[in-house]
Amino acid sequence: MSGARAEVGDLVRDGVGQQAIVTDIKQGRTWVLRRPAGGMAHQWETDDPDSLQVLETRASRSARERTEQ
Repeated sequence: MSGARAEVGDLVRDGVGQQAIVTDIKQGRTWVLRRPAGGMAHQWETDDPDSLQVLETRASRSARERTEQ
């Protein structure tokens, strides 16, 4: 699912290969990321949204998680 710009809640792979969840987009210029599991303690930012590969959108993850329950 590449080519889409990452939005809040999306599962992405960053420019160094780490998987992350987008938690915020500050003023449309800075994407805030966190690990997919383990809480909000470890966060990092990027100002290059084109370096983020969308692996699964928030909507897709939500739908999948609902069907798994």
